[in-house]
Amino acid sequence: MAEPSSEDTFYWRHEFAIRRLHSLSGLIPLGAYMVVHLATNASLLNSVETFQRAVYAIHSFGMALPLIEWGFIFLPLLFHGFVGVWIAVNGRSNTSNYPYINNRRYTWQRWTGLIALVFLLVHVFHLHGWFHFHVWLDLVAHPLGMANFKPYNAASTLARAMGSWPWRIFYLIGVLACVYHLANGLWTAGITWGLWISAAAQERATKICTVFGVLLAFVGVAAWWGAIVTDPVKAETIENRMYPAAVEAGAVPLSVEKRTQPDPTVEAPADPDDAAEELEKPEDPEEPKTP
Repeated sequence: MAEPSSEDTFYWRHEFAIRRLHSLSGLIPLGAYMVVHLATNASLLNSVETFQRAVYAIHSFGMALPLIEWGFIFLPLLFHGFVGVWIAVNGRSNTSNYPYINNRRYTWQRWTGLIALVFLLVHVFHLHGWFHFHVWLDLVAHPLGMANFKPYNAASTLARAMGSWPWRIFYLIGVLACVYHLANGLWTAGITWGLWISAAAQERATKICTVFGVLLAFVGVAAWWGAIVTDPVKAETIENRMYPAAVEAGAVPLSVEKRTQPDPTVEAPADPDDAAEELEKPEDPEEPKTP
């Protein structure tokens, strides 16, 4: 009986569809999300208020937010990342025999993809802890110094998480790797989907993708720099002033877990409409005792 070959595996039987799904997931939703994410973080250079309002807009989805994150970010990222690792491990580079620029770009694409995957997994753990279960956070994430980001204290917690140079260098390398992987991936996706096949079309696409990559790298470095130069103490003062107003306006739901230091009223009042009033309500003076 003949031994099953590698081409009898699920991947090789469905290689055409898997590669196209891999290409598509890298652009939509992951590529689109990365552009929005870097632009949002770069808004920190404008002001803490601008950045915090953008984060409030994201978290205004409330209980639907985890579904959006898993459906449009985390699951596509895991699929794209692990299929990419499979392609990188099983692919063959021929740059030694054919040292052309396109062959080198293929090698760089694989390496930046691996760097980007490691960076994103660590990034999510560093800021968000991967999971939001209290047992996981208390026993795993927090003891390891992870899960540092609080959405309702966005700028201050981000600045504190980026407070040491090892983390700053790690983030700069990771962001630039992601930018190159997306920009060059846009070029390769055009070939995969038959958008530019001729040499002239590929040359035009190269120019377009290069300009896109340079601009996105500028935005990414701006986001990185914004986190470094932000004063966390001043930022937290601004965030603590914005939070009651945001809750009162209905911009975000009341949440203790998303705050660095919970407000004096830890538990939400029975009537959600009174949440903001409770947050700012001073303690009642002690009534004089009857003699």
